Amino acid sequence: MKKVLSISRIVAAVTVLAFSMPVHAAKTDDRIESTAKQSYVFKTYLKNDDIKIKSSEGVVTLSGVVSEESHKALASDTVASLPGVKSVDNKLEVKTVNPPTGSDEWLITKVKTTLLFHGSVSAAKTEVLAKNGIVTLRGEAATQAQKELTTEYARDIKGVKDVNNEMIVKKTNQQKRTVGVKIDDASITAQVKISLLNHHSTSAIHTSVTTKKGVVAVSGKAANQAEKDLVSKLVADINGVKRVSNQMTIE
Repeated sequence: MKKVLSISRIVAAVTVLAFSMPVHAAKTDDRIESTAKQSYVFKTYLKNDDIKIKSSEGVVTLSGVVSEESHKALASDTVASLPGVKSVDNKLEVKTVNPPTGSDEWLITKVKTTLLFHGSVSAAKTEVLAKNGIVTLRGEAATQAQKELTTEYARDIKGVKDVNNEMIVKKTNQQKRTVGVKIDDASITAQVKISLLNHHSTSAIHTSVTTKKGVVAVSGKAANQAEKDLVSKLVADINGVKRVSNQMTIE
């Protein structure tokens, strides 16, 4: 009788487990889809794109249309950084034909994207032009230091030959534009990854990026201390980053 009772309990436990696992998976998938849609990246940079997010047991499929190639990568990196995501199948289509790599149009897009991610410069007040690889910056800078930093960021984009900064310094009480805006860890990670990839000085450095409560941990290998310090500098200025833990080793 006791053996029969034990077997019955085992069967009951297995049955409960079998039914609870799909429910738990469904809740996780719902959370992934909801969190992605509410992320800073999706609500800020991708708000005008038509992106559909479908998660099945942690495997996320992105479909729909985005305005440019950089948005496709940004969406994928953001979702991949969310808790519970196992993999991302990026089926997003780009609305317009991508400009040839290294072309003036391509450089303009890269510079604009990079300036968007860095909090110490104002992408909204910066006009970006390019001709034969030479980038011209126009608009307003809050300080001379901001103007010089904008030049530095633009010059370090892969393919940029030189930068002509015609921005006017117009002093204001401008604060870092993300003050008071809560930026989630997944969005921070995505911004960091894209930014390091866009910068010529760090594009070839293989890094691993994770973020927890705004603290970004970067690991990988740097050729020297200067290269490691540069990564720290670039990451520290990304929107939402509170602190950088640079765990890179020097070869």
